[in-house]
Amino acid sequence: MKKYLCPAISSLMFCAAVMAQPPVPLAESAADQTAKQSEAVAAKLVSAAGAGDIETLSKMLDHGVNINSRTSEGLTALLAARIRGQKETYDFLAQKGADAQIPLPAPEVLVDALFKRSFSKDGAGAAVLVARDGKILFEKGYGLADIEHGIAVTPATKFRIGSITKQFTAASILRLQEAGKLKVSDPLSKYYPDFPRGGEVTLERMLNHTSGIHSYTERPGFYAGVTKPVAPAALVAEIEKYPFDFNPGEKWAYSNSNFFILGEIVAKVSGESYEAYLQQTLFAPLGMTATGIYHNDSPPVGAAVGYSFANGAFRKAIDWDMSWAGGAGSLYSTVEDLYRWYEGVFGQKVLNPESLAAALTPGVTEENKNDSRDSGYGYGLHITRFRGAREISHGGGLHGFLTNVLRLPDKKLTVVVLTNSFPQKPSSLPAALSYLIVEDYIGAELGAPPRPASTAVPASALAAIVGRYDYRQAILDVTQEGDHVYARLGGQPRFEIFPKSETEFFWKVVDAQVTFNKDASGKVVSATHHSNGGTIHAARLADVVEVKLDDASTEPLLGTYDVGAGDGTITREAGRLYLQVTGQPKFELGATSETEFFIRQIPGELTVVKDANGNVKSLILHRHGRTLEWPKAK
Repeated sequence: MKKYLCPAISSLMFCAAVMAQPPVPLAESAADQTAKQSEAVAAKLVSAAGAGDIETLSKMLDHGVNINSRTSEGLTALLAARIRGQKETYDFLAQKGADAQIPLPAPEVLVDALFKRSFSKDGAGAAVLVARDGKILFEKGYGLADIEHGIAVTPATKFRIGSITKQFTAASILRLQEAGKLKVSDPLSKYYPDFPRGGEVTLERMLNHTSGIHSYTERPGFYAGVTKPVAPAALVAEIEKYPFDFNPGEKWAYSNSNFFILGEIVAKVSGESYEAYLQQTLFAPLGMTATGIYHNDSPPVGAAVGYSFANGAFRKAIDWDMSWAGGAGSLYSTVEDLYRWYEGVFGQKVLNPESLAAALTPGVTEENKNDSRDSGYGYGLHITRFRGAREISHGGGLHGFLTNVLRLPDKKLTVVVLTNSFPQKPSSLPAALSYLIVEDYIGAELGAPPRPASTAVPASALAAIVGRYDYRQAILDVTQEGDHVYARLGGQPRFEIFPKSETEFFWKVVDAQVTFNKDASGKVVSATHHSNGGTIHAARLADVVEVKLDDASTEPLLGTYDVGAGDGTITREAGRLYLQVTGQPKFELGATSETEFFIRQIPGELTVVKDANGNVKSLILHRHGRTLEWPKAK
């Protein structure tokens, strides 16, 4: 139900700081309890200031909260507003008497505190590295690489990096082009003559995900075989059978099929295996001795075990056989090796200037041709801006691992965060943590997050945008309560959005905007989402008429279903139904009848199939035009 080689939704992730506080143990002294309560208050102040939430700050100050309260690492609300670029909030706090003489804690102190809050000593962990001007400023490990054996994460721990692999595949294609062995303008049919519509697809369209080739990781039943090896030729032959998602060049859609095939083309053209070409051409020259293709039958020494976090506990995640990932996501690496990679790329030790410029140029489609060329997807890399600074980044994820690498080339700053849990705690998302790290180190150098002025609009304009919008990997659910409108993206928290006009809205907690588009009749039919410099075009889903079912009606659905590699379980909590597939987050279900349900957080519907006796036999998942049947366990 999710493309685990690259959770593209992470590029849209709202990166507001979450500072969850642990409960106070009953055995603590009154002094300890008071100290923890003070820390919790300070953390809430700092979080609100960092998000530019003046309303919350004002309420807290009206209740007598000390405006200069400090977190354990010495951060105040005024300092948080300063490093997060919240000028309006900074001025508000200064006018209220906040002490501007309190020194800003050292960035390494802030980052260390951030990761200690996010990763416990006895759970899955993370490795982090920060570098600037060719020097490592901070690197450390947190939590455990192997929970069962108590092995701690260190900067030398090897993590599977998922779709960060794609930039290495793209660099290989460009190196072969520099050697005169291929061209990115070549049609796919030159290398796979029998590939349907291969003459319409260029290698460039595959590099920037505008080919229209359907992603094999989204096909029904994919996870049923992901723990067993696959022959690359067999997987390519399977991909050839899929209908295109759209005409080549028409749209942008993330597809792991593109890069799996590109990895095979690297091998075809170079005359070497994909692995050998990477080692000889990219890794060895840069001294990347801790990076390579992950082989399940001979894991590298010092490799982290992958976990999933669900229902408050960690357990081992589904163990992909990495033959399924290929050029789309089969590499492992360390924080230091990925630092060496980015120093090599931007030091022009990997590609010539012309190739690097091409890699950092967003792809153009019929759908996005009028969008700003300041952001988009290049060759295996996201190109965007963060608080005005040019950003080059990519995340990676598969069951058990979630990773992110970010470079601000004009600031010569690199941040690497690798974790060995996916799904994981919301406060532990590498992309969100990466942005906080950037601000901790150079927040004062960056521009202010855009903050449009809100305006009053008619209630009818608010009602017109209420609905569900298909972000492909998540749903934006827009609801109205009186004169307020709220939006929830996937499983993230619900936030209020504010009108700039009748069709343009923005979030205050993060730099994100959404425009609701109307057809000729004036009906809202789609949304265009801008966040962290990226753009997503999302169709409005058909409105659903939800019905309320009593417990007796939903009782037969409860239980376990066979979804392939793992189980799908439907549970009921406080009258609400939830679906959870092994290794994935829990999703709430809504009902349109006793046999038809929709998934609230992601695009998808379920149909209940009953046998002749009226017993539930199976569920049929409908997702993006495809279906998959899940038999109910006996």
